[in-house]
Amino acid sequence: MARVTVEDCILKIPNRFELVMQASYRAREISGGVPEMVERDNDKNPVIALREIAEDKISFEEVREALVSGLQKHRPEEDPEDEADEAEMLTIQSAMAAETGMTIGGGPAEPLAQKAPLKAPLKAAEPVSVEAKAAPEADAAKEDG
Repeated sequence: MARVTVEDCILKIPNRFELVMQASYRAREISGGVPEMVERDNDKNPVIALREIAEDKISFEEVREALVSGLQKHRPEEDPEDEADEAEMLTIQSAMAAETGMTIGGGPAEPLAQKAPLKAPLKAAEPVSVEAKAAPEADAAKEDG
């Protein structure tokens, strides 16, 4: 085949960024052992990927979905710990509702009962004058001098 150019592929994928992302993803797949859909012709993997795009040999939507799912850090449908996390969260929420008398939505869980405060309120400290602290030091300085 004649040399493939980006202009040949832009007709298939108009966004250059998406073209590069999909071609690089497909080139990595080929490097990983996935069979090529066009003849190799002594070409490197990125060129093969671009040739596959130019000849409509790959499904853009499948590559896009695989690319997006490969870049995601959190995949909720594949996380088996979600159910345990949800159960733990419900336990914490119900404990908080029982302690505070309020639900997570903000409404009262049950009629609020007056509870004793957990800690005694702090007493205000009496103000200390600066002169009272400085006076003993000043007296000691006068005796030395």
